[in-house]
Amino acid sequence: MYQPTYSVARAVAGRVLEHFAGHLEVARASGRTNLAPAPDTDAVENMIDVAFWASLRREEGHSPRISLAYVSPDQVGLPLRFRDPLGLHPVPLAKLAPAVERASIHLGVWRDGGPLRVWGTARHLPAYCFVIEVAASGLLVVKQQAGGKFINVAVLEGDQIKVVNEHEAAHPDCPPVLQSLLGFDASGPPGRPASVMVQLAASMRSHGHGGTLLRIPADSSTWQESIVSPLLYTVDPPYPELANLIRRPDDSDEDGLEWQDELRHAVDAVAGLTAVDGATVLNDRYQVLAFGVKIRPRSTSVPIERVVITEPIEGSAVWREAPARLGGTRHLSAAQFVFDQRKAVALVASQDGNFTIFRWSETEQMVHAHRVEALLL
Repeated sequence: MYQPTYSVARAVAGRVLEHFAGHLEVARASGRTNLAPAPDTDAVENMIDVAFWASLRREEGHSPRISLAYVSPDQVGLPLRFRDPLGLHPVPLAKLAPAVERASIHLGVWRDGGPLRVWGTARHLPAYCFVIEVAASGLLVVKQQAGGKFINVAVLEGDQIKVVNEHEAAHPDCPPVLQSLLGFDASGPPGRPASVMVQLAASMRSHGHGGTLLRIPADSSTWQESIVSPLLYTVDPPYPELANLIRRPDDSDEDGLEWQDELRHAVDAVAGLTAVDGATVLNDRYQVLAFGVKIRPRSTSVPIERVVITEPIEGSAVWREAPARLGGTRHLSAAQFVFDQRKAVALVASQDGNFTIFRWSETEQMVHAHRVEALLL
């Protein structure tokens, strides 16, 4: 019998269980059907423990990338079932990893009157399914499936525990893109603007070069006062592919898959522009105006000195710091841009994976820096 030894698994299990039980209770009360089963403490602790130790193993020179889902095969459409279920243990999971490391493939874990076992693989999960994903060696992300996308619940790295504070979505300064990351538009279509901004953020982070995306009002030209002229890469006319796809319904083809594929490629194309040195400018109609632009303070402005910094993590403090402390010149220039252009939003990806959303706070009368990398893993 396998015994858990990763102490973080036991420490976080109760908080994770409380989260899933609460969401499932609300969903049942609202009449939702086809809901995932609530995990118990033993399942949560064992799945986290096994995922952690599997992540530290090496198979043919590679670290395993797996996703475990607590679900019965009877609740999964077209499950791939093993004739002989595997024991929930790091060694067989690490050996299976090359077959299931692609996105949207989950190893199903269930107990059928006995110990937890891996019964096979699943691609489509019921709502509010408990998922533990190995993001890197020693780095785990607890997720829940909601509205066709996955919402991060907790991030575990070594002995560090970060539990997402979903109540941050109710804060008056919370931007729509952060609300979407926290799951508060989970029932919305993938082409709604906040969801597209989330996809842009994830794509910017994944290319690994770092970058800045500035979203500005379409009916204003004052943003050019904060940009060094001449612009090296001006897009004329404004590039409309994202805008056209957002306006186009996702049922324009039979199952929406073609539309979603086009949207994904369009998002990656725009995010790719942010890898060029300088910022990419996108208006709030989702048309690309320029990229590789250099930011400067407005002639009538003063240099920004401090920003308010928060992270949507339980127990996280609110602090005020110089924006350069967040990551250097890229963060400083983005904060200055938002300070001068207060209807703008800036998304900044660091090469090390950190991600910040800058937005003007009417409450604080300061630029608010939202640290969201824990939500993008």
